[in-house]
Amino acid sequence: MPSISPENNHIILNAFTMATVSHLNYGLWRHPDDQTYRYTEIEYWVELARSLDEAGFDCLFIADALGLIDVYGHSPDASLRHGIQSPLIDPLLLVSAMAAATRTLGFGITLSTTYEHPYLAARKFTTLDHLTRGRIGWNVVTSQQESAARNLLGLEQQVPHGERYARAEEFMDVVYKLWQGSWEDDAVIRQSGPGVDSIYTRPEKVHAIGHEGRYYHVPDGHVAQPSRQRVPLVLQAGTSPRGSEFAARHAEVVFVVGAGAQGVRDNVRRIRDLAAGYGRDPANIKFVTAVAVVTDTTEQAARARLAEYMRYYDPVGSIIHYSSMTGVDFSRTLHDEVLRYQPTQASQSVLRQFDPAVSGREWTLAEAANPQNGFGRARTFVGAPTQVTDEIEQWLEDSETDGINLIQLVNPASYRDFGELIIPELRSRGRVRPRSGLSLREKIFPHNGSARPGRDHPAARYAF
Repeated sequence: MPSISPENNHIILNAFTMATVSHLNYGLWRHPDDQTYRYTEIEYWVELARSLDEAGFDCLFIADALGLIDVYGHSPDASLRHGIQSPLIDPLLLVSAMAAATRTLGFGITLSTTYEHPYLAARKFTTLDHLTRGRIGWNVVTSQQESAARNLLGLEQQVPHGERYARAEEFMDVVYKLWQGSWEDDAVIRQSGPGVDSIYTRPEKVHAIGHEGRYYHVPDGHVAQPSRQRVPLVLQAGTSPRGSEFAARHAEVVFVVGAGAQGVRDNVRRIRDLAAGYGRDPANIKFVTAVAVVTDTTEQAARARLAEYMRYYDPVGSIIHYSSMTGVDFSRTLHDEVLRYQPTQASQSVLRQFDPAVSGREWTLAEAANPQNGFGRARTFVGAPTQVTDEIEQWLEDSETDGINLIQLVNPASYRDFGELIIPELRSRGRVRPRSGLSLREKIFPHNGSARPGRDHPAARYAF
């Protein structure tokens, strides 16, 4: 693990959620204190964002999916009945209200390169970067659900995994050109007055990008003037061979998975090595994992709370979601059956991590999807504040990661407890960033001294 200096001592603290009734907290929508059923109310999102901002979280990371969850049993019935990421609304439309209610909280929003056009995506993220004053990040995904391919592209089957990444590579080239190479910094001058020509934008400073590629034809310039970051902080989740290559080239923050700390660490090291091969500084890529926390003032009280939460936990819901992630129908798989990798057009890394050839041991479906005293596949920490903080720091060291995506279990209690009990302990150890007016990129990479991508990032080649 890289040595900890005052500059990189801070932990990335993301709150991890989805614009749905139940994200990774399978079944806990049934808990009487859970408020996530209010996800269609703008007040719910404003309250959540404001509380995270005040607590000291760096970013609200909002996952997304396109299409119904219908792999398990070859039907959406199970996901609808169990409330597994269904129903679901568009997270992009939530950001403006949350940004207006917060000062420093960043927003990492998921958008698919398979089902969006780069010209439209560039305008959406430029708009949000303006409205958040540089606090927007983009979780780049290629989408895994076949239901999305049917309904958005009219296809009978999902676009092949490799082709989705090929499209994504060209997609990134287009948006980089639009964000970086279309408008010069001094294009907008707003000149007016007696005796002078009125000029809002100097047309010679706005350039067509002339992109002609295999998948996209974008001849003209960006429609929006540059925002503070120009390019949103690039987030990415994917550790398949193709996903790792994509992360090594483009990602600034990677949401990484693996079977235990060693599996995560292996993926981190592999992506860092790949990044160096592309001429990038490995220090300019940060890594986070999903974790769940159950805490209280004492360990005994935390254990009691865990037992209470487990009464509502839905192990079938976890398997329904795991089927969707992997593209494998586990509805007829015995819970003690050993998992083995099988190629699909869905997320390859989520299943591959539990293959004996990768993890070094055999995992049953139950062990992978529903570990004992845990919530789904995420690492779960339970205990008093000092105990949980110790375990988080040990996890970061063992996995060689830089931060966490904190899963909500019961909302708002989970984030409130973490903010009131764990963050003060982390802050006392110098692990929480001080509040500032920095952009999201400047917060995560203060040593680069800029709101814009570093010189080693592929977006930099298009900058003036």
